[in-house]
Amino acid sequence: MWRSPSLCCLLAVAHLYLLSSVDGQETGPSHEPQKLICITHDLQNVTCSWTPTSTGLSYKFCYSDRSTPFSSLVCVKTQDNRAEMPLFSFGSTFIELEAFNSSTILISQTKFWLLDENITYVPLTPQIDNLTANFSTRTLNLKWNDGGSAVPLDTHATWKIRVLRKDPMETVALETYNSSITGKKDILLYWRWTSDIPLECTTHYVQIRCYHDLEYFPGTKSWSEWSPLAKIPGQDTGSLLKMFPVDEVVQVGSNLTFCCVWKTGQHLESIQYSSYPPAKSPAIRLSNWSTMINVPNVNKSAESGENAWCKVDSFYPGTTVFIGYPPDTPQNLTCETSNFKEITCQWKGGRLTNLYSAKRRTNYTVFESISGKNVTYNGEENPDYYRCNFSILNGQRLYNFTVHGSNPLGQSESSLSIDINYRVCPQTPTALTVTDSSSTHITLSWHLSGNLAPVMLQCQVRLNSSGATDSLIVQLNGTDDLDYSILVDKLHPYTKYAFQIRCSAAEPFFWKWSEWSESKHHTTLEAPPARGPDVWRERSPDGETVNIFWKPLPPSETNGLIQNYEVRWSDPDKGLVSEEVPAYHNHTTISLRGNDYVFHVTAKNKAGSSPPSQIKSAELLTESPTTEEGFATGDGVSIDWLPDSEVTCGYTVKWCHQLGPERCVIDWETFPSNVTHAVIKSALFQPGVRYNFSVLGCKDNGYQLMKYVNGYIKELSPRIAPMVVVEHTTSDSIVITWEILSVSDSGGFLKGYLLQFAKGEEDRMKPKEFETKLFNITDPKQTKLKISDLQGRTSYHLNLSAFTAGGIGPARSLYVITEENSVGLIIAIIIPVAIVVVLAFVTSFLCYRKREWIKETFYPDIPNPVNCKALDFPKGPCEGKANPKTLEMNPCTPNIIEVVETQSPCLKIEDTAITSPVADELPEDGFDSETESHIVVSYCPPIIEEEISNPPGDESLGSSQVVYIGIQSMYPPQIKLKEEPGVDCVAAAGYKPQMQLPINSLIKMEDMSSAEEDVDKAAGYRPQVNPPTWNTGCPDSPRSIESNNENASFGSPCSINSRQFLIPPKEDEDSPKVINTGWSFTNFFHNKPND
Repeated sequence: MWRSPSLCCLLAVAHLYLLSSVDGQETGPSHEPQKLICITHDLQNVTCSWTPTSTGLSYKFCYSDRSTPFSSLVCVKTQDNRAEMPLFSFGSTFIELEAFNSSTILISQTKFWLLDENITYVPLTPQIDNLTANFSTRTLNLKWNDGGSAVPLDTHATWKIRVLRKDPMETVALETYNSSITGKKDILLYWRWTSDIPLECTTHYVQIRCYHDLEYFPGTKSWSEWSPLAKIPGQDTGSLLKMFPVDEVVQVGSNLTFCCVWKTGQHLESIQYSSYPPAKSPAIRLSNWSTMINVPNVNKSAESGENAWCKVDSFYPGTTVFIGYPPDTPQNLTCETSNFKEITCQWKGGRLTNLYSAKRRTNYTVFESISGKNVTYNGEENPDYYRCNFSILNGQRLYNFTVHGSNPLGQSESSLSIDINYRVCPQTPTALTVTDSSSTHITLSWHLSGNLAPVMLQCQVRLNSSGATDSLIVQLNGTDDLDYSILVDKLHPYTKYAFQIRCSAAEPFFWKWSEWSESKHHTTLEAPPARGPDVWRERSPDGETVNIFWKPLPPSETNGLIQNYEVRWSDPDKGLVSEEVPAYHNHTTISLRGNDYVFHVTAKNKAGSSPPSQIKSAELLTESPTTEEGFATGDGVSIDWLPDSEVTCGYTVKWCHQLGPERCVIDWETFPSNVTHAVIKSALFQPGVRYNFSVLGCKDNGYQLMKYVNGYIKELSPRIAPMVVVEHTTSDSIVITWEILSVSDSGGFLKGYLLQFAKGEEDRMKPKEFETKLFNITDPKQTKLKISDLQGRTSYHLNLSAFTAGGIGPARSLYVITEENSVGLIIAIIIPVAIVVVLAFVTSFLCYRKREWIKETFYPDIPNPVNCKALDFPKGPCEGKANPKTLEMNPCTPNIIEVVETQSPCLKIEDTAITSPVADELPEDGFDSETESHIVVSYCPPIIEEEISNPPGDESLGSSQVVYIGIQSMYPPQIKLKEEPGVDCVAAAGYKPQMQLPINSLIKMEDMSSAEEDVDKAAGYRPQVNPPTWNTGCPDSPRSIESNNENASFGSPCSINSRQFLIPPKEDEDSPKVINTGWSFTNFFHNKPND
């Protein structure tokens, strides 16, 4: 039914009709049935059900398709809330549902159209046909009928299979299974499921349901109901005490589950696997008599397995598990034959399975699919090598082999197809023998087992002689268990060989070579030497004898053991002369007796003599042969010579190996006439050693020396430093000489010398520290050098070293001091003397010009009182003492007291020049307005009651007058002190009056009481300055300079009985002048007046 898309479209158009409203009167709307549902199981009948609104009702279910009049409805009475009707296709179905109460009175009537899309398709509930279990593999096998006979058309079915276990039941697996249903036909379906726990641990349940995917069904499609449960009972019935699984084999990395079942009345205390911590595998309850644990990611077990156990009361049931790997795929499978009787297949097993017992290890079987035969491997397990033999079948060339490997954890296999003719590997040849045919030919024989007639053989012969290996390949016809032989030629006479042989199938059937046979050693027969020895001759200095030298032939050319050498020559008197020399000698001496001969030398062994070698004794004279230097190549000496058209029998380069001070071994090398260049090499050559070569040309009438060549195979730096001495020195040059290095010490051809020199004290400078001046002496024959432009009486270090193309040799050091320069010495003496003379003259001249000033400054007539200690006071007379010490003097009676100018007590007395009161006239106000200020005070001490008569000499003066002036320092003060408010102005002044009283108060002293006069008298004499400010030293003395006091006074204070300073300056009394007694450097250059 709904198979055609066109029919589906027509049905869709029909579905556009809406459900018609009920056209009739409803007697009881509240009693209408609810939730009307119509379903079909087989697409033929529809079952409609509804929900009743009350109990005790009966129903009348009437239906009709749209083509049938309403008067022909088909009605069905039912006491249930369901009714069936046929499924009408391509249209709607009219349904009338009437409800009756228990009195059969109509209480409701419902009319409507049922559309196709309102019908739901629900498959019939499936039934499980069979459920079985394989406890060893933990698998459940399910079998059921797909119910296709109830479905009228083909469709696709989807099945849900649910597995449950535990008490109460829990779903542990829900899997989907797809199948195809053939309409009107039942088909059995099968499904297998593997449990993660042993099936013995608890009961497992299985149920199924289905869904049919009807492509053209317009209504809703739904899942069927779940089938009834089918179960596999476990061992947890309370009648068994055991641990599961039992002796199970699992793969490394698996998750293991162990369960313990016990009897009714017993109690489980613990369950554990090997050394796995119980805390990481907690117990899980399955049922009242079963508990399990999970162990994840297990490692491979020991050979005896790993144990798990549980403790139930006092019992310890347990089990063992073996953990390993499934068999690896057979690797490097090859099959071949060696004798066309058996085919040998071999392979590698790969990774070890870790399963060792006969029941658990890997079993291999070789199966040949064409013949259907197989062979089982019965050997020990070996991951590196497995081998089986399969008998060859008559007439069969193609074979298809498959190697199967299996163990409890899995299977593996590998296949190979071969053509037996292309897989031939003969056995190793045996019974190898060697037979001589000649000195260069032998016959080689051997034996091969097996029937190799189907193929052509090829055999390879390997020859080894003195480390050199050669091979030979020959082809042979295959035979059946016969010997084979071949002829081997082109061998060297009297040579020891080691023979080996191996064989294989020839092309096109070549597969692989057999193993090499054992070695067979054999020495070939002797033959005459292949050529004559290399010869040379040396004439004695007097020419009477000649030494004939020859070189032994190499073993490859002797062809046997050399027994002796024969020297033959033709003598005019004796004819043919011969001499035999033992084999251990390489020379002989022959007397010439004034003749020249041609000598023939041959080598002899048991097989015969070599071809003769010829040498001429005649030597031609050469005029002044040149000596050249050969070029070092690192392993030899390169020599060139000019071609000579007269040379017909080649060139010879001769040299000598110095083996001691008196022993020299002659060596030589010959070259054809067309060669003009050669590199001479020898195992005896050493770097840094000079070798002397002679190049000779062989002409028809003898040998002629062409030139000498000196050379090194490799030049080195000189071994020692040159012996250098100082020949003589001057103040500006050094002449050194040295010896030329010997040939043995030079290490190469000398290219010159390097001289380094620099200034430096002895043992103070190393050569590497030189700030050097370098002389490069490029003439290797030079032995003398003059070093110029040096400094006199100077130390020099000199280093002299020789150099070659191989490098610079060690240096010889010298320490040299140049001679003293006499001219410089004279100049060094004259210049200081001249300077001293000039300075003495200038000093004398200045002293002469300043003689008066010098006398007055440094040699005065009257000593300076400043240096006298008599006037030194520890401190001021009135400072801190009641009765100070004073300078006592006789009192005087003043005639006149004249106050020229008064000053305040705090007036600062200016420093002025010391001026005689008679010499200059002062202005009326007593000050010089332009230059210096002067303070003139006419002063007389207090009146003394005692009269003092004037001395006779002083009567003419009339009166005694004292003039006080400021005394200026003889030198300018270093620092001008500032006035400080807390310092006594009078005390700070340079000069002080004899009483610390104001001048205008002297007049009032006459009215003082007698007590006051006593006090004044007690004051006594006061110096004119503060004693601490006196400077008794010289003006330029450190003490006067350090005092730093601008009020310091110099010289002597005034006496009260004197009219002038006690020590006046020495001046002309008629013309008194201001005199500055201080010393100044400018005075030294200042001319005094009158000079």
